[in-house]
Amino acid sequence: MQIPALSPELYWLTLTVLMTGLMWVPYILNRLAEQGPLVALRDPEGETATRVPWAERMMRAHQNAVENLVIFAPLVLALQLAGISSPVTITASLVYFFARLTHYVVFSLGVPVVRILAFATGVVAQVTLALALLGLV
Repeated sequence: MQIPALSPELYWLTLTVLMTGLMWVPYILNRLAEQGPLVALRDPEGETATRVPWAERMMRAHQNAVENLVIFAPLVLALQLAGISSPVTITASLVYFFARLTHYVVFSLGVPVVRILAFATGVVAQVTLALALLGLV
């Protein structure tokens, strides 16, 4: 069976979804290493504190990525439904992916200024997609 080619925007959305879906792995592995599997798996609320700040920051970066994916994904899907694709929408989708990747890494490492710039870059990419959907770019 031949798999249809993805548009560039859907390609970047798929990579973004995959990346976001895997962001939990390092901080959960840290939790398992710190507490042991039995204790970590018996934490019903998932609120047990970690001993390393990077794991807490990584969890917050993941949560932020999920919150922003809820904005990015519908924009890309709406563009696809409307048949809109241009160098602007392709670039905005690519930029969004790398902005979110950068945000995740620098948030986890505790780099404040770059974190804000990466977040803002992602927001600009989202706004660009919305403006393209409205026919304004």
